[in-house]
Amino acid sequence: MRGLTIIASALVLAACSGGRGGREEAPDVVIDESWPDLPDSAVFGEPMAVDVDSHGHIFILHRAGHDDTDGEGAETISEPTVFMLAANGKLLGKWGAGTFVEPHGLSVDGDDKVWITDTARQQVFRFSHEGTEELVLGERGVAGEDQSHFGGPADIAFSQGRVLVADGFSNNRIVVMDGDGNFLEQWAGLTRPRGIAADGERVYVADSGSSAVQVFSPAGEREDEIGADRSGRPYAVKPIGSSYVIVIEGRDGQARPGAIGRIYRPDGELERVFDAGVDHRTANSIGQDVAVGRDGSVYLVDSGTGRVVKFELAVAGVEDED
Repeated sequence: MRGLTIIASALVLAACSGGRGGREEAPDVVIDESWPDLPDSAVFGEPMAVDVDSHGHIFILHRAGHDDTDGEGAETISEPTVFMLAANGKLLGKWGAGTFVEPHGLSVDGDDKVWITDTARQQVFRFSHEGTEELVLGERGVAGEDQSHFGGPADIAFSQGRVLVADGFSNNRIVVMDGDGNFLEQWAGLTRPRGIAADGERVYVADSGSSAVQVFSPAGEREDEIGADRSGRPYAVKPIGSSYVIVIEGRDGQARPGAIGRIYRPDGELERVFDAGVDHRTANSIGQDVAVGRDGSVYLVDSGTGRVVKFELAVAGVEDED
């Protein structure tokens, strides 16, 4: 993230107060209403995941309005489910038609390969940047907890040349593989891990069942816990440079609507809270995934309202020289 600078004056975000016993204020962020700029002919619906490649292209995974189904014989989605956008929101390409049933997670690795999970097919896929299928892991429609099966794979991250899969909707584990998908090990002791991300020193797991982000070393040693004193259920997590971690929450214990995000320091200190929902007074918005661009732009998937929104975060004094 060369030259990433997020300046406090860009957006007003009030500091949070209150834990499990109270409802804190969650100021709205300023959404870029012109983004994305999709053609009317593009079939788009129920977005699930977002990530940014090394060129600043934004990849969005969606279900094209397809109803949830599961099982070995479930029909695949006939429309393209992966959109590649320019930073200005223009559609550059689309692919993935006739492949997925319930696509859920998407992450782009350091070689700009695109990895996708499908919770109904119980599989993990790797594609080229242009959408050519290169690797399929797991057995279609068959869940398992061994070295060759998954049980609800939700998300993917990359750490020190290894691929980490949050195998979380049934198995409650992290599957660790090499870049070719060969099983190396698994990390257990989690409760519905939905999201995963990594930087050079830590692996962050959005463990919704424990209502916290579990922090591991790259070797799988549990080191810390973030957000356990809050009432939300984390669905997604991403580091922002080396100074902050952004966490997106699903429904919390108070059934609060909105697409709630929290900014933490790496030591777990809560810095800011915000709401990127379309209308925080309704129960429609729900944060599903988040990505941070090299320019500091934040892309948040609001699956409840079928949107992917772009905004800038104001976190004072953040600079990354990487």
